[in-house]
Amino acid sequence: MNIFKNIRKTLSICLWAVIGAGIIVMMVAAVNARSQKTCNGYNIRINGQSDGKWFLDKEDILRILTDNHKQKIKSRNLRSFQLASLETKLEKQAWVKNAELFFDNSGILQVRVVQREPIARIFTASGESFYIDSAGHRLPLSDRVAVKLPVFTGFPSDGRKIKEIDKRLLWDIRLASLFLSKEPFWMAQAAQIAITHSREFEMIPTVGNHLVELGDASNLEEKFGRLMVFYKQVLSRAGMDKYERIKVQYDKQVVGVKKKS
Repeated sequence: MNIFKNIRKTLSICLWAVIGAGIIVMMVAAVNARSQKTCNGYNIRINGQSDGKWFLDKEDILRILTDNHKQKIKSRNLRSFQLASLETKLEKQAWVKNAELFFDNSGILQVRVVQREPIARIFTASGESFYIDSAGHRLPLSDRVAVKLPVFTGFPSDGRKIKEIDKRLLWDIRLASLFLSKEPFWMAQAAQIAITHSREFEMIPTVGNHLVELGDASNLEEKFGRLMVFYKQVLSRAGMDKYERIKVQYDKQVVGVKKKS
């Protein structure tokens, strides 16, 4: 009996060894077959921006992938593509938030790009201008698309290398911009937000000849809530030009400074 058990065990081991070897052969053959395949084309998709507002298009992506059309994509051997390197190259482009490249079963290079979305336009003290996205990432201006965004003026830094204190200011700008963008009335009323020397905010309104002192970007919902009450209960009767300054940065109060006669 032990002899038969040993024979069955030996046969089972041999069988699994043959199966394993077959699988390895098939995998090697598949890899070799794939290595001989060529690219049959490409498909570029850009996501991440609503309302059809695109700051980069498929031609921009194609120029990056082909080194400004110096290299071809179609008919190239699949092994010649360094997909990770190409993804990194795409993500160095200012408007590309994320890039993913892969080949489908038909040998088509699939290119998936997520575009950055600007949330605010910033003017520096010297007149330079740029956008930022929801992560506080600095973005260049574009002649391709015009977008209505909250405008911030008087940003103290001009250089590409931003100081740590100005990074915190950018984060406050981000918070203020996100708040304004979801409040249609205040988005329309805020002609611009001026940045003071103390890195606080003053709203210059579209309607009314006054300044609104906001302080920093904390508790904006409460601050604008108090401002709305002041608009309804005071300015609606006294007029939008009665006050020179309206201060809402103080907790649970509004201070109005009347214009001098």
